[in-house]
Amino acid sequence: MDGPVTFTRILVVAWAYTVLMLPRAHAQSAPEYEVKAAFLLNFTKFVEWPTGSFPAADSPLTICIVGKDPFLKFLDDMVADESVNGHRLTVRRLSADAATQGCRVLFAGVGELDVARILGSAGRGVLTVGEGDRFMRAGGMITFVIQNQRVRFDVNLSAAQAAGLRLSARLLTVARSVVK
Repeated sequence: MDGPVTFTRILVVAWAYTVLMLPRAHAQSAPEYEVKAAFLLNFTKFVEWPTGSFPAADSPLTICIVGKDPFLKFLDDMVADESVNGHRLTVRRLSADAATQGCRVLFAGVGELDVARILGSAGRGVLTVGEGDRFMRAGGMITFVIQNQRVRFDVNLSAAQAAGLRLSARLLTVARSVVK
């Protein structure tokens, strides 16, 4: 008798966990933003910035997060001790109305309302990355999309070129789509 009772208890506990804990874990979407953080780090390795983008040869390459930060500590942990072409990677968090001076990569999350203003403040030599169709339509360069429960990205090549950035062909070949 002890076997079926124990099995029933295990089923009840598993059901309770699924009903009570799974929605909370899904709401955090931590794995999604861990993948997006890895993409942000790797994007820096496949971009050639225009001459004069960095004040000095050893200036940091700063990834700026505008508004609400969905990455938690994932991005900070990934860029720790990383450098690209002699530039140490750093992360900076900005309010939606803050100046973006010094940013080489600018990330604006899906919750940012004034995407056009954020993109307009980026200036030349800044790779803009965001989420959703609205970001790309507003002139963003790389936008994250979810396809078949996987993080993918689309590239607006003309926006990158207008900002003086050269994106590697290797980056473009792994993009879901490239708008020229």
